[in-house]
Amino acid sequence: MRYTRLGKTNERVPLIGFGTWRLGGGWWSEDRSQDERAIEAIVLAVKKGCWLIDTAEAYGGGHTEELVGSALRRLRSEGDYEVFVATKVAPEHLHYDDVIRSCEASLKRLGLKQVDLYQVHWPNERIDIAETMSAFERLIEEGKTRYIGVSNFSAKQVEEAQSSLRKYELVSDQVSYSFFDRKPEAELLPYCRKNNLTLIAYSPLGRGIVNSSSDKRLAKIDELATKYNKTRAQILLNWLVGRGGVVAIPKAADPKHIEGNAAAADFEMAEEDYALINRL
Repeated sequence: MRYTRLGKTNERVPLIGFGTWRLGGGWWSEDRSQDERAIEAIVLAVKKGCWLIDTAEAYGGGHTEELVGSALRRLRSEGDYEVFVATKVAPEHLHYDDVIRSCEASLKRLGLKQVDLYQVHWPNERIDIAETMSAFERLIEEGKTRYIGVSNFSAKQVEEAQSSLRKYELVSDQVSYSFFDRKPEAELLPYCRKNNLTLIAYSPLGRGIVNSSSDKRLAKIDELATKYNKTRAQILLNWLVGRGGVVAIPKAADPKHIEGNAAAADFEMAEEDYALINRL
């Protein structure tokens, strides 16, 4: 695994982490039918080097955070594993007091006294971002989170959030970004690079379509997969985190997929091959 700095901090995070969307349920809907499989997936991801674990209070109505907490307890019982835990507050909970309550509830479900990264899940235009950011700064002051970030924010929205902070700085913006969804390249990625913000890419394999898409451009990706003896998914993950300032958080439950994702950061392609993908 290779690593990068988180925002302007000296915090080291892996280029490939682990997303937990739909482990334990959907948006505010709980599903306990695959709990053990989900816990095992999180544990394996950490052991394979993908130890940035991203979750949210809305995932499974909080149950996904409980699964992450169970995985963390299992990891502690088996050894001393490095883990960086990120979670998110839902857009309907962005008033000051709601943010504080949501964070405290997340910490309880995770079994932690402090989360590493606390993020606004989606912007809410009905709530003043300054009110939300004030609560986020209090969470840092009280030691309930180490860093703060946002998710699904445009460059303009990130700038507005940052300008409302008095003492601390945002470290990241988490958005959908993949070979199949390159919208962040127009404005957000250049903004993040200029301002030393980490772009955390969710759905980095196009929400699972990487192996089923009829996209004709994938013929070139398959040629590179043959050249480097890698899978199509590994080539695309490697290209994504090679863009600079990008961390990918693919979600997987199958052990082979988790191991494959982890290995995607263990090689480098020739510059002309990265350039080729950029042009596709």
